[in-house]
Amino acid sequence: MTYSTGDRPLPHHPPIRLRQERVVFARMLTTQDRIADAITAFAGTMTFVYLHAVWFAGWIAVNEGVLGPRAVFDRFPFGLLTMIVSLEAIFLSTFVMVSQNRQATRENVRADLDFETNLRAEVWSVHIGKALGLNPEQIEGYVQDAIAANRARMLPPDHQPQLSDQ
Repeated sequence: MTYSTGDRPLPHHPPIRLRQERVVFARMLTTQDRIADAITAFAGTMTFVYLHAVWFAGWIAVNEGVLGPRAVFDRFPFGLLTMIVSLEAIFLSTFVMVSQNRQATRENVRADLDFETNLRAEVWSVHIGKALGLNPEQIEGYVQDAIAANRARMLPPDHQPQLSDQ
Protein backbone atom coordinates (compact mmCIF):
# COMPACT_ATOMS: atom_id res chain seq x y z
CA MET A 1 0.00 0.00 0.00
CA THR A 2 1.62 3.25 -1.17
CA TYR A 3 0.51 6.75 -0.23
CA SER A 4 1.58 9.99 -1.80
CA THR A 5 2.49 12.75 0.63
CA GLY A 6 -0.12 15.23 1.66
CA ASP A 7 -3.36 13.86 0.21
CA ARG A 8 -3.88 10.56 2.03
CA PRO A 9 -3.64 9.47 5.65
CA LEU A 10 -0.75 7.32 6.79
CA PRO A 11 -1.50 3.60 6.93
CA HIS A 12 -2.35 2.18 10.35
CA HIS A 13 0.69 -0.14 10.28
CA PRO A 14 3.49 1.33 8.17
CA PRO A 15 5.67 -1.23 6.40
CA ILE A 16 8.79 -0.75 8.53
CA ARG A 17 11.04 -3.77 8.58
CA LEU A 18 13.59 -3.55 11.36
CA ARG A 19 15.73 -6.64 11.65
CA GLN A 20 16.58 -7.75 15.15
CA GLU A 21 20.17 -8.70 15.93
CA ARG A 22 19.17 -11.82 17.87
CA VAL A 23 17.01 -13.13 15.05
CA VAL A 24 19.64 -12.45 12.39
CA PHE A 25 22.37 -14.03 14.48
CA ALA A 26 20.26 -17.06 15.47
CA ARG A 27 19.81 -17.87 11.78
CA MET A 28 23.60 -17.94 11.38
CA LEU A 29 24.16 -20.54 14.13
CA THR A 30 25.21 -24.06 13.30
CA THR A 31 25.05 -27.09 15.58
CA GLN A 32 28.83 -26.86 16.01
CA ASP A 33 28.51 -23.23 17.12
CA ARG A 34 25.88 -24.16 19.69
CA ILE A 35 28.08 -26.96 21.07
CA ALA A 36 31.13 -24.68 21.28
CA ASP A 37 29.06 -22.03 23.07
CA ALA A 38 27.65 -24.56 25.54
CA ILE A 39 31.12 -25.91 26.37
CA THR A 40 32.56 -22.41 26.73
CA ALA A 41 29.63 -21.32 28.88
CA PHE A 42 30.10 -24.29 31.20
CA ALA A 43 33.90 -23.92 31.33
CA GLY A 44 33.43 -20.36 32.56
CA THR A 45 31.53 -21.36 35.71
CA MET A 46 32.57 -22.08 39.26
CA THR A 47 30.94 -25.50 38.93
CA PHE A 48 33.60 -26.32 36.33
CA VAL A 49 36.33 -25.20 38.75
CA TYR A 50 34.88 -27.21 41.65
CA LEU A 51 34.50 -30.35 39.51
CA HIS A 52 38.11 -30.07 38.42
CA ALA A 53 39.34 -29.52 41.97
CA VAL A 54 37.50 -32.66 43.10
CA TRP A 55 38.71 -34.61 40.05
CA PHE A 56 42.36 -33.58 40.57
CA ALA A 57 42.22 -34.26 44.31
CA GLY A 58 40.65 -37.69 43.69
CA TRP A 59 43.16 -38.54 40.94
CA ILE A 60 46.11 -37.60 43.14
CA ALA A 61 44.70 -39.37 46.20
CA VAL A 62 44.11 -42.62 44.26
CA ASN A 63 47.56 -42.46 42.71
CA GLU A 64 49.23 -41.77 46.03
CA GLY A 65 47.85 -45.08 47.27
CA VAL A 66 44.92 -43.94 49.44
CA LEU A 67 42.81 -46.79 48.07
CA GLY A 68 45.73 -49.23 48.16
CA PRO A 69 48.63 -49.98 45.84
CA ARG A 70 46.49 -51.97 43.38
CA ALA A 71 44.41 -48.84 42.53
CA VAL A 72 47.47 -46.80 41.51
CA PHE A 73 47.59 -46.31 37.72
CA ASP A 74 49.47 -43.00 37.29
CA ARG A 75 52.43 -42.67 39.62
CA PHE A 76 54.00 -39.33 40.57
CA PRO A 77 54.66 -37.03 38.65
CA PHE A 78 51.27 -38.00 37.19
CA GLY A 79 52.19 -38.03 33.49
CA LEU A 80 48.75 -39.23 32.35
CA LEU A 81 47.01 -36.51 34.35
CA THR A 82 49.38 -33.91 32.89
CA MET A 83 48.65 -35.09 29.36
CA ILE A 84 44.89 -35.10 29.92
CA VAL A 85 44.94 -31.62 31.43
CA SER A 86 47.09 -30.33 28.55
CA LEU A 87 44.70 -31.77 25.96
CA GLU A 88 41.76 -30.29 27.83
CA ALA A 89 43.46 -26.89 27.84
CA ILE A 90 44.07 -27.11 24.08
CA PHE A 91 40.43 -27.98 23.38
CA LEU A 92 39.02 -25.41 25.80
CA SER A 93 41.17 -22.65 24.33
CA THR A 94 39.93 -23.64 20.86
CA PHE A 95 36.30 -23.52 22.04
CA VAL A 96 36.91 -20.11 23.60
CA MET A 97 38.42 -18.82 20.34
CA VAL A 98 35.47 -20.18 18.35
CA SER A 99 33.08 -18.42 20.74
CA GLN A 100 35.10 -15.19 20.54
CA ASN A 101 34.98 -15.33 16.74
CA ARG A 102 31.24 -15.79 16.89
CA GLN A 103 30.95 -12.87 19.32
CA ALA A 104 32.93 -10.72 16.88
CA THR A 105 30.55 -11.78 14.10
CA ARG A 106 27.62 -10.92 16.36
CA GLU A 107 29.09 -7.47 17.05
CA ASN A 108 29.45 -6.93 13.30
CA VAL A 109 25.81 -7.89 12.75
CA ARG A 110 24.81 -5.52 15.57
CA ALA A 111 26.91 -2.71 14.07
CA ASP A 112 25.34 -3.25 10.64
CA LEU A 113 21.84 -3.17 12.10
CA ASP A 114 22.69 -0.07 14.17
CA PHE A 115 23.96 1.61 11.01
CA GLU A 116 20.75 0.75 9.14
CA THR A 117 18.66 2.08 12.02
CA ASN A 118 20.70 5.27 12.30
CA LEU A 119 20.56 5.84 8.55
CA ARG A 120 16.80 5.28 8.53
CA ALA A 121 16.40 7.75 11.42
CA GLU A 122 18.58 10.34 9.71
CA VAL A 123 16.67 10.11 6.43
CA TRP A 124 13.37 10.44 8.26
CA SER A 125 14.69 13.36 10.30
CA VAL A 126 15.80 15.24 7.21
CA HIS A 127 12.42 14.71 5.53
CA ILE A 128 10.51 15.74 8.65
CA GLY A 129 12.77 18.76 9.08
CA LYS A 130 12.19 19.85 5.48
CA ALA A 131 8.43 19.39 5.92
CA LEU A 132 8.64 21.66 8.98
CA GLY A 133 10.65 24.24 7.05
CA LEU A 134 13.89 23.75 8.98
CA ASN A 135 17.31 24.33 7.44
CA PRO A 136 19.20 21.00 7.46
CA GLU A 137 22.63 22.69 7.39
CA GLN A 138 21.77 24.82 10.41
CA ILE A 139 20.48 21.79 12.33
CA GLU A 140 23.64 19.85 11.40
CA GLY A 141 25.71 22.74 12.78
CA TYR A 142 23.86 22.47 16.10
CA VAL A 143 24.43 18.70 16.11
CA GLN A 144 28.17 19.09 15.43
CA ASP A 145 28.45 21.67 18.25
CA ALA A 146 26.64 19.33 20.65
CA ILE A 147 28.90 16.41 19.68
CA ALA A 148 32.04 18.51 20.15
CA ALA A 149 30.85 19.75 23.56
CA ASN A 150 30.02 16.19 24.65
CA ARG A 151 33.42 14.88 23.52
CA ALA A 152 35.13 17.70 25.40
CA ARG A 153 33.27 16.73 28.59
CA MET A 154 34.43 13.10 28.21
CA LEU A 155 38.11 14.09 28.17
CA PRO A 156 40.03 14.01 31.46
CA PRO A 157 40.64 17.47 32.97
CA ASP A 158 44.33 17.51 31.96
CA HIS A 159 43.36 16.94 28.30
CA GLN A 160 40.71 19.68 28.03
CA PRO A 161 41.24 22.04 25.09
CA GLN A 162 42.69 25.38 26.13
CA LEU A 163 40.88 28.54 25.03
CA SER A 164 43.13 31.23 23.60
CA ASP A 165 42.98 34.79 24.97
CA GLN A 166 42.34 36.39 21.57
